[in-house]
Amino acid sequence: MQTIIILDFGSQVTQLIARRIRESGVYCEIHPYTIQQDTLLSLQPKGIILSGGPSSVYADDAPIPHFDLFAFAEQNSIPVLGICYGLQLTAFMNGGSVNRSSKREFGRAELHINTIDPLFEGITDHSIVWMSHGDSLTSLPDGFEIIAHTENAPICAIRNIHRNIRGVQFHPEVHHTDDGKIMLSNFVHKICGCDAEWSADNVIESKLKSIKEKVGSGGVICALSGGVDSTVAAVLLHKAIGDQLHCIHVDSGLMRNNESNTLKDLFAKHFSMSIDIVDASDLFLGRLKGISDPEQKRKIIGTTFIDVFEKEAKTFGNAKFLAQGTLYPDVIESISVKGPSVTIKSHHNVGGLPEHMNLELIEPFRELFKDEVRAIGKALGVPDWFVNRHPFPGPGLAIRVLGEISHKSLDILRKADEIYLEEIQNAGLYDDIWQAFAVLLPVQSVGVMGDERTYENTCALRAVTSVDGMTADWFPMPYSILAIISNRIINEVRGINRVTYDISSKPPATIEWE
Repeated sequence: MQTIIILDFGSQVTQLIARRIRESGVYCEIHPYTIQQDTLLSLQPKGIILSGGPSSVYADDAPIPHFDLFAFAEQNSIPVLGICYGLQLTAFMNGGSVNRSSKREFGRAELHINTIDPLFEGITDHSIVWMSHGDSLTSLPDGFEIIAHTENAPICAIRNIHRNIRGVQFHPEVHHTDDGKIMLSNFVHKICGCDAEWSADNVIESKLKSIKEKVGSGGVICALSGGVDSTVAAVLLHKAIGDQLHCIHVDSGLMRNNESNTLKDLFAKHFSMSIDIVDASDLFLGRLKGISDPEQKRKIIGTTFIDVFEKEAKTFGNAKFLAQGTLYPDVIESISVKGPSVTIKSHHNVGGLPEHMNLELIEPFRELFKDEVRAIGKALGVPDWFVNRHPFPGPGLAIRVLGEISHKSLDILRKADEIYLEEIQNAGLYDDIWQAFAVLLPVQSVGVMGDERTYENTCALRAVTSVDGMTADWFPMPYSILAIISNRIINEVRGINRVTYDISSKPPATIEWE
């Protein structure tokens, strides 16, 4: 398959480059800038994109490839596109000059095209682009020319047409750049000569073939969380190997209302598949008794899940493989460009299963993004109402009941959350929101109901918009809808007498409260 390689220099939006490339029907992969020359050659890229990044190319510790990347690309006839830091690196490694700008440029700017180039085909002059840079090119390398500028960046886009190298100072991958998708599509199709062959149907066909070849006559255990990723993975695996697949769903008692039964009915009704549901709610809640720290909660839940899953998996003697719904962001976020990052919170994943289980991993979505998995799910016949569900955390409601967890607090939250999501759907807002959920706070306040004094809990409502969950903004919920939701929760859920709405973004806050 034709592949574009993106070299990551530490940008917060490198994943967006990959998403835009794939949206144009071309497969791409992200690799750290430290990639070895032989490895890069083995990937047989049709084009190379250099991401942005926070560093200065002239700094002592600047991220710079360990080999002459541009000589390599020219020798192998591979087009190169540098974005922001990638543009500055292009100039710096080819003999140009980059210096601290006298006037930094952040935000929107008008792009003025100097020279007709395939990169800008179909783009009008004065198109809006998104800038984010404190350094600028001050002199061009030999053989390069300016092809676009902005008011504050006289050298905004460059090319060496003979070596097929280009660079732009702005970020075409972000939605603030009006014609960014067109530019990236132009690069991969018109400059690199790629065909639009990356689609849900093609991916399904390829995955079915590879799964059959890998599994042979062995058995596969699939851990079903109830989320979109593991569910679509199970449907794909069943299509490939049929009854060789054994699906296990562990009911931790931390699920949403009627979650396990919904999952069971989905598989039985739409795919004639049975799943093994293990009720381990008493075990989970017993181990969580008295625990308030969110990190402790996550670790206890992860360990308990492993214990339950390992015991259940032993009942399938022919199992040789373990299937997971691991996504591409999970893979590339584990590769640090400039050293280890701070742990904000642990992630609950089946990947922690003990090695002595001797099960080989199958991760059919290891190179896919969430929206691509949703597209595959729809192509496989998974109903829209399920495919388009909001993300749900692995630790479940344990991190939405702040403080100590009990059967009572979980029941209160389930009812409030069900009302919240129901009213969002009634208002036609569900698909406009990335994630919405209720949180039960360990805060009690005085209220009055039917002339009687109450002293009950506070419920916080959270709704955010996002592209991939890495950053998020709070959703501007209409006051009229908030009024309906608040009224229903307070009237129908015994134990809550006050409702608040969370209007913090990520960052500085996280999407989940714990």
